[in-house]
Amino acid sequence: MKNKMIKKVTALAAAGMMVFSMTACGSTAATESAASTAETAAETAAAVSESASENTEAGKEYKVGIVQFVDDASLNQIEKNIQKQLDVKGEELGVTFNYADYTFNGQADGTVLQQIAAELVADEVDVIVPIATPTAQIMQNATAENGIPVVFSAVSDPVGAKLAASMDAPGSNITGTSDALNTNAIMDLIFAQNPDASYIGLLYSNSEDSSKQPIADAKAYLDAKGIKYIEKTGTDTTGIQDAANALAAEGVDAVFTPTDNTVMTAELAIYKTFMEAGIPHYAGADSFALNGAFCGYGVDYANLGKETANMVVEILVNGADPASTGIKTFDNGIATINTDVCTELGLDAAAVKEAFGPFCTSVNEVVTAKEFED
Repeated sequence: MKNKMIKKVTALAAAGMMVFSMTACGSTAATESAASTAETAAETAAAVSESASENTEAGKEYKVGIVQFVDDASLNQIEKNIQKQLDVKGEELGVTFNYADYTFNGQADGTVLQQIAAELVADEVDVIVPIATPTAQIMQNATAENGIPVVFSAVSDPVGAKLAASMDAPGSNITGTSDALNTNAIMDLIFAQNPDASYIGLLYSNSEDSSKQPIADAKAYLDAKGIKYIEKTGTDTTGIQDAANALAAEGVDAVFTPTDNTVMTAELAIYKTFMEAGIPHYAGADSFALNGAFCGYGVDYANLGKETANMVVEILVNGADPASTGIKTFDNGIATINTDVCTELGLDAAAVKEAFGPFCTSVNEVVTAKEFED
């Protein structure tokens, strides 16, 4: 079909040239007629060319590699919404985004993630979408020489993680969406709920780059207020459970955790420890609250996934350059409280929502569950 269209364009152009040659020495009217005919031929040729381009694009399949870092409510929510939005855009544009054959989960294992990266490169996927900072770093290394575009999601500090030169111009084959946490805002919530809090626990994994800056910010905030704090860390669920037990034994007034995937994975295993000790746990995503933390604060992860998919479409279909496509950030203004935990802590949910109100764009409610409903 494409060859036939090319031949048709050539024939039309030749016809225009012939008419012009035959009338060049004739009257003015003949010259105008020839010019009009040539113009019509050119317009027809352009229309045919555009039609050929559209037909070439329609029905095209793009291979989209989606790589999850680990199973947890936040990251799973992102993955589902990336896939959902790719389906929507594919139907709208008449193309196929094939992610079903190229979606993997590394289960927080660096070796497995490197194997996944090698497989996606060998499959010559059109784009790789890593979810969370460790995944993005491995996918970036795997594509440094082949130039496969990388559109990450849920990377809290892209520049600090050395994924991008800057937020506005990443500078290579990589861009994406960030769930950067406004640490001061969540610390404000702690003292809005309990103005007398004087001892704060900081719970995080010291192996996650995404936790370093918000923990530093939390320390600076507490130092400025003259508030005592203690840090406890772990690198896996068992280590996080031990750290949670230690914080409960310390009798801290509240615990803060940033957008830390290791703690998120362990939340269902530790929330009762804090709840039974009467300690509210504040964390950097709504999914922590879903899994039993008292409060989650941060971005809307469903929207994060949707916007990540939109960036994929811009790069694959519209030819956007990752190097100059700014990393997208979101307003951290949504607090989510777990009403089950609120009751167990002896707090009134309505009073908590009123206290949080001046510090949030909205305050949502959840009860303890493993996953968000679709």
